Amino acid sequence: MLVLKFGGTSIGTPERIKDIASLVNNDEMKIVVLSAMSGTTNSLVDIVARLYAKDNDKAIMLINQLEDKYYNVVKSLLTTNEFLVKGRELIKSHFNYIRSFTEDMFTLFEEKAVLAQGELISTALFHYYLSDNGINSALLSALNFVRIDKDNEPDLFYIKENLNREIKANPN
Repeated sequence: MLVLKFGGTSIGTPERIKDIASLVNNDEMKIVVLSAMSGTTNSLVDIVARLYAKDNDKAIMLINQLEDKYYNVVKSLLTTNEFLVKGRELIKSHFNYIRSFTEDMFTLFEEKAVLAQGELISTALFHYYLSDNGINSALLSALNFVRIDKDNEPDLFYIKENLNREIKANPN
């Protein structure tokens, strides 16, 4: 099976996301792995720094700015009412989650959760774009099947076993 990985610049705009969709839209079975959209991880790192500093007002301002960016991406990327609604709900959900850390304790565990949001959002938006355009795809969260071993290396046996399970559960 072919695995294609696209970095943040490759999916940095709605137009680039559309280009990637055109590139991967063929009959060959593949896994497409996406980074966060360009600039997102840097913004999330800034948000994390504000959360650690307990500068919640600044964190909320940065969260709101990034959220607005993604609402604009949804408007530019998705065309049908069904997927516009799904896209807005996706953004609202992820950013409410990030915003929740301004009201509670913030540790290294929460930092990792916040930093993962960029990839989770870009992957879901890509899946929505494909579906919005009648292209079959399945959204597989790496959180469901990827882990590292005792040496901090990818646990390839676990990954293959659980990836196969995810693919069988999502045959599109």
